[in-house]
Amino acid sequence: MTTPDSERGHLPRPRTGRQESPEERADRRWAELLQEVRVAQTGSQILFGFLLSVAFMPRFAQLGAFDRGLYVSTVVLGALATGALTSPVAYHRIFAGRRLKPELVDAAARLVAIGLVLLALTVSAALLLLLRVATGSAASGWITGAVMVWFASCWLILPVQHLRRHDGKYTRPPDDPDTGSEP
Repeated sequence: MTTPDSERGHLPRPRTGRQESPEERADRRWAELLQEVRVAQTGSQILFGFLLSVAFMPRFAQLGAFDRGLYVSTVVLGALATGALTSPVAYHRIFAGRRLKPELVDAAARLVAIGLVLLALTVSAALLLLLRVATGSAASGWITGAVMVWFASCWLILPVQHLRRHDGKYTRPPDDPDTGSEP
């Protein structure tokens, strides 16, 4: 029976990353990206579908000029978010069979990041519109601002802080260009 290194007084070996080829890395990153997109895509499509139906509701005719403009901006943001978040499908169809998987993953990842920003803006604009119509209160802008701070915290600030806390604990091997997923 063998004894683990830690019991023999040896420190565990530092993790040097996955031993995968560039093609395997691209396949893994693509699969991870698709899983991430499935979550965001569903939310953006449901929100966009709901927004499209709002214009056909009786109360829509009573909206003032600002709220109508806010609605139009929200729908456009929702359309842009949906387009960006579904773009990996189009990229995959165009790139398929051309041995360009790393380029596909990088391009799709950039568009998904843009799509997430657009989705956050869509949610913000939709929330502002809803709160303005439902309450008529000037506090709707402050509430929307607070919600967007929450989004920024959850989607950006907390992950970046987490990465900073881990600085020095894990160093990516020099030949590992994978920056979009866990080591």
